[in-house]
Amino acid sequence: MKRSLSLASLSLAALITLSACGSSSGRDIEGMEGMEGMEGMSESSAAAAPSATAEATTGTTTDATSGASDEAMAEHNDADVMFAQMMIPHHKQAVEMSDMMLAKEGISPEITALATKIKDAQGPEIETMTGWLEAWGEPMEPEGGMESHSMSTMGSDMGGSGSMEGMMSEDQMAELEAAEGTEASRIFLESMTAHHEGAVGMAQDEIDNGQNPEAIDMAEMIIESQNAEIAEMEELLAGL
Repeated sequence: MKRSLSLASLSLAALITLSACGSSSGRDIEGMEGMEGMEGMSESSAAAAPSATAEATTGTTTDATSGASDEAMAEHNDADVMFAQMMIPHHKQAVEMSDMMLAKEGISPEITALATKIKDAQGPEIETMTGWLEAWGEPMEPEGGMESHSMSTMGSDMGGSGSMEGMMSEDQMAELEAAEGTEASRIFLESMTAHHEGAVGMAQDEIDNGQNPEAIDMAEMIIESQNAEIAEMEELLAGL
């Protein structure tokens, strides 16, 4: 009996020991799997970190590039400011002269078409240059007024006291407004030719001395378009 009890006790002890080992092994396996999962998460996080850093860096670079572009477009010097300040009233008078011709009767279709073209081109340019001065924080007129910055005067054959860069005097504008037919066409073509020549000179000054890319581009366009119109007006004058 004692021997049987001893064998039974030994068997029971062996079973308890095996069960404990099995539970421990199971926990060890689950723990290892958990660690592997954490390692995977660490690898994913490590892979995501450079991506996030790259995105942040890219965003910063884009913003900086955009800011640099805006700054480049805002760059200007005194020549750019003077170009806009002088050309705005110059263009306004050309538009006014064109409106006078378009309101008259008995004007040839060629001259009417020319007046329309001048008005359509110079009206938007006035708005553009006004926007420049506002963006630059500069006044619409130069200090001391327009006449104090006159760069050239009209020839004596145009009459009047003359003014900056081919601008017509008040008396000359009144004369154009009162004229009719062929006389009105002659005054318009002669006056606008001198007017365009003044604009070309102002535009060349901007190309030579300006800094703002948009202003220089407009100056080049003015020279090209208005020289072509001067040639056209010379032909129209010859045909009067």
